[in-house]
Amino acid sequence: MNLCRIILASLFLIALVGCEKDITIVPVESSPKLVVDAQIEDGQPPVVVLTNSLNYFSSIDTAELYASFIKDAKVTLSDGTRTAQLKFFQVNAPGGLRYYFYSNDPASPTTAIIGAFGKTYQLKVELNGITYTSTTEIPLLKKTIDSIWYKPVPNRPSNDRFVVVSAKISDPVGLGNYIRYFTKVNSQDYLPGYNSVFDDAVIDGKTYSIDIPKGVDKNQLLERENYGFFKKGDTLTIKYSNINKATYDFWRTWEYTYQSVGNPFASPGVVIGNISNGALGAFCGYASQYKKIIIPK
Repeated sequence: MNLCRIILASLFLIALVGCEKDITIVPVESSPKLVVDAQIEDGQPPVVVLTNSLNYFSSIDTAELYASFIKDAKVTLSDGTRTAQLKFFQVNAPGGLRYYFYSNDPASPTTAIIGAFGKTYQLKVELNGITYTSTTEIPLLKKTIDSIWYKPVPNRPSNDRFVVVSAKISDPVGLGNYIRYFTKVNSQDYLPGYNSVFDDAVIDGKTYSIDIPKGVDKNQLLERENYGFFKKGDTLTIKYSNINKATYDFWRTWEYTYQSVGNPFASPGVVIGNISNGALGAFCGYASQYKKIIIPK
């Protein structure tokens, strides 16, 4: 009996080996798509960045990144009362950084558009004979931070140099109050939280306290040991922005997809944009409140 089992097992292994087959996967080179990164905030001019998408297996260097920016599109923005053709700008910053974007034309101050609470905006991009459109709004500033404070990081020595920052927030009655938050430390840029967008499905109409994790630069490795903490001596500004559902859906799905990269057990993600004609990206509106706190050393 044992001999029969050994023979059957051997035959099974031989069959498995015989079924092996080399598979060569050739990635498909897709045509570039327009990528739109556009926003308007209350009290601020519009900022529109246009690029071409890059293939997943592209070898990315500074030259290819530079070539991906679109500098010759016709970009117009309307607030329902006036329409402005936006001008392309190239700004050279310290450290060899270069910024490329469309915004109000200083030569046409009468048509310049500045974001305002409760207004709706229509964006139109004309490129290579194709017209792309999108609509967003700057909501009314309804959901706000009442106060912010700092406290020691739990389970750490009293002389630890990191702290947790918390906020008391009031959510108005009625579902549909979406927010996105950013933090600025000292003179650095505003950075969104690792999870930066939230709805009010659970906390509708409530006043509650919540920790505010430090925003992260997603181009850098995440410092997991001290993730979300601020340092003693920091001057912190929180930018707390009310947004509409389309902006919420875009960043919610974008952040999920970003966090799922490399995870073999994650479900495939689809980023939900709001640009027509198959373009990628989104046009987002922000109604923002700013809160500052100085954390003593």
